[in-house]
Amino acid sequence: MSKRKKKGVSTKVFLSLLALVLVVGCAVGGTIAWLTATTEPVVNTFTYGKIKIELTETTGTEYKIIPGVNISKDPKVTVKADSEACWLFVKVAEKGTFVTDKVTYSIANGWMPLDATNHPGVYYREVDAVTADTNFNVLIGDATYPNGVVTVSENLTKAEANSVATQSTLTFTAYAVQKDGIDTAAEAWAKVSN
Repeated sequence: MSKRKKKGVSTKVFLSLLALVLVVGCAVGGTIAWLTATTEPVVNTFTYGKIKIELTETTGTEYKIIPGVNISKDPKVTVKADSEACWLFVKVAEKGTFVTDKVTYSIANGWMPLDATNHPGVYYREVDAVTADTNFNVLIGDATYPNGVVTVSENLTKAEANSVATQSTLTFTAYAVQKDGIDTAAEAWAKVSN
C-alpha cells in the first residue's frame, strides 16, 4: 500500500473512533444524575436615610420690655418621626444692645455649648434615631412660663429698656447633621457651617 492509502485509512479510522466516543459520551452523560444545589436569592435594598427638623415658637416674634415683667418665649426644636440619629444644633444670635445683666435667658438642660470662643451662641445635643416626633425646648422656663422665659429685672431703667427694645433682636436657628460617621459635635458643626 502506498503512503497515501495508509494515511487515508488511518484518518477514516480516527474519525470513526472519535464519532463512537462522542456517541458513547452523550449517551453516558445523558443518563448520569449530577448532584446540584441552588440557594434562594438574597436581595439587598438600599434606601436613603433622612433627618427632618422643625423650629417653632408659639409666643410670637415681637415683645415689649417692661421692668420686672418676664416674657414668655418658647422656641422649640422638633426632630421629626423616622429621623436618623443626629447631632442637633441651635444657634442663638443676639444683635444690638442686649442688656444681659438685666434682660436674661438661659439655655434649657441637655444643650451643651459647642465652643464659646470660636462659636458663641451655638449649642448642641446628641439625638438617637426617633420613631415619633421628639421635642427639645431651647430655653429654660419658670413656674409661670414652663416652656421658656426671658427674665426682665425690675431694676431695668427706662433708658436701658428703650435701648434693648429698639436695637436688639434674639434669633434662633436649628440645624441637624447625621450622627453616623461623625465622631464629634465640632466635626458635625463644620459640615453645617461650610
